[in-house]
Amino acid sequence: MTTTNRLPFPINLKLILSSFASLVVITLFFITRTDFSPSSFQPTPDNTLRISTSSTGSKSQGTESVNCGKIPPSLADALVHYAASNVTPQQTLSEISVTKKVLEKKSPCNFLVFGLGHDSLMWASLNHGGRTIFLEEDESWIRQISEKFPSLESYHVRYETKVKDAAALMAATRDREECRLVSTDLRVSKCVLALKILPEMVYETEWDLIMVDAPTGFHDEAPGRMSAIYTAGMIARRRGKGETTAVFVHDVDRKVEDEFSMAFLCKDYLTEQEGRLRHFTVPSHRNQDLSGGKLCPN
Repeated sequence: MTTTNRLPFPINLKLILSSFASLVVITLFFITRTDFSPSSFQPTPDNTLRISTSSTGSKSQGTESVNCGKIPPSLADALVHYAASNVTPQQTLSEISVTKKVLEKKSPCNFLVFGLGHDSLMWASLNHGGRTIFLEEDESWIRQISEKFPSLESYHVRYETKVKDAAALMAATRDREECRLVSTDLRVSKCVLALKILPEMVYETEWDLIMVDAPTGFHDEAPGRMSAIYTAGMIARRRGKGETTAVFVHDVDRKVEDEFSMAFLCKDYLTEQEGRLRHFTVPSHRNQDLSGGKLCPN
């Protein structure tokens, strides 16, 4: 996550935390009071409480089964953290809601996030039961977050690019055949934008959602998100035939995020934009020959 994610925000943005905490409280109430598994619709055992309220004789009013369970540790951590924190996530409530909508449909699922920040515990909790991993550029930040929230799965990533070179990288890659070859394993790709040394599970897992909210991209010497956006798009295109991947890019008010997301995730695949967040639905290109063609339909 960008360095700006770690700085306090204006006090009015604390409303985001209050809304999220309230949502978690309501969700946890129903989780602990209700069992949605098929077994909850089976006949109740003999020791189920039966209530009789007739003065003229016994009358069964029905049965009630109360299923109680502990709050999962990750959700408990999230509730306590966001209820007590004075630091808000970088994304606004309306931006967060775009990804939350997709997670409601797909979770538990595989969720890949470029960036580790104050919103990471929230994403992992919203994908409860699935696998959420975070790719972060700052090793010291990973250690700091890992000590506080050891349940989060995060990995260090090195980037070789700089924001000041974004225009040259776009010109050198947008129409290059080696950057359109979906069949090529990213680990051996000749495209300069391909991230080739990510953890092995990144290449071997079929990701349902990918969030690009890192690396740092707000000054010329920062690595920028050129490679992260390109790699996210190619991971999505390499999924099994018929599959689609929800790819989110934050900070699209900036030139790099705007131009690279439209070039490599495609305007035709743009599903929604809310504030500075874009949601693309990228289909599988696994069995398509893009040699001599384009990554995008138009």
